[in-house]
Amino acid sequence: MTTRQRDFYAILGVERTATDAEIKRAFRKLAQQWHPDVSAESDADARFKEINEAYQVLSDPERRRTYDTFGEAGLGGAGGAGPTGGFPGFGDFGDLFDAFFGGQSGGGVRRGRPAAGSDLRYDLRITFAEAMKGTEKDIEFPVLDRCETCGGGGAQKGSAPVTCPGCNGRGEVRTVRDTMLGQMINVAPCPRCRGEGRIVEDPCEACRGEGRTQRTKRLRVSVPAGIDDGHQIRLSGEGEVGRRGGPAGSLYVAVNVTPHPSLKREGTELYYELDLSIAQAALGTRVSVPAVDGDEEVDVKPGTQPGAEIRLRGKGAPHLRRPGARGDLHVLVDVRVPTKLSARQRDLLEEFAAESGEVVGKGGAKGGGIVDRLKDALG
Repeated sequence: MTTRQRDFYAILGVERTATDAEIKRAFRKLAQQWHPDVSAESDADARFKEINEAYQVLSDPERRRTYDTFGEAGLGGAGGAGPTGGFPGFGDFGDLFDAFFGGQSGGGVRRGRPAAGSDLRYDLRITFAEAMKGTEKDIEFPVLDRCETCGGGGAQKGSAPVTCPGCNGRGEVRTVRDTMLGQMINVAPCPRCRGEGRIVEDPCEACRGEGRTQRTKRLRVSVPAGIDDGHQIRLSGEGEVGRRGGPAGSLYVAVNVTPHPSLKREGTELYYELDLSIAQAALGTRVSVPAVDGDEEVDVKPGTQPGAEIRLRGKGAPHLRRPGARGDLHVLVDVRVPTKLSARQRDLLEEFAAESGEVVGKGGAKGGGIVDRLKDALG
């Protein structure tokens, strides 16, 4: 009695010198064409099994060398069958279909997961001081939450969801069509069960089969020190729950910080504009400026020029991701020039100009004093 010796290279349609990549590519193409769930041919099951056996042998370097030397007989009659009679690493054709098409064959059931609920946004306004030091806020908002009557399943008490007859519990439907490039497989969520694989025949009266109802939710939100205007705090699982047991979305708390009346913020750096008089800038002074932890005393050195910067290190805004670290406070000096002077103030400035040899006013420093003005008044 003789047995037929199969040419595994011919089955896969490759040369005997084919590389591992070429063998794998050929197998994938044939597997997509001849899988029993795809092909309408009567011998699709046998052809697919033969393709699978050929690939098992040719994809294993040791078994391929044995086959090249002794033929299929050298494999001890095992042919291409592995321990489970299928493809290495896969339990059956259904698992193999998962690997190539992202689904499962008709022999198994792959229920779609319930869709997750929607994310929500909550706008939270806090003061500048709260942003600097951190705070906790109680918030409340409307949300679709799990139905307490049915526990989120959507079915009336005493009943349970059943397998969707439209997709046999897969949660998706497939259509196969021929094109110039070969067979194209289109996978889409089942329209009847919305991809869940189950339907509710006896819906819960409280939620009408949705598995969720509207209610007001209350939460306490921890706002970290150093948060800035426009930052968001994500609270996972605090958004709306999905239909019929679907996981909850997230709640995004959008933080709006009320600006400080005199401090400007750029990241962790704070800026304050300090107005000084001519005398203060020239002679020096000690002034109080606003800061995160209360007013700070600042020493202004004599001769400070307009546009000068006094930097107070570690007096800025806290770092969000570096506990204990803080930015700096920048005090920007602006020297004010008086627009109105009393007679005494004018005389003193004129004396200062004369002492410095500076030319001021229309006639210069000389002749601009009170005595000269009296002479002019008397003619």
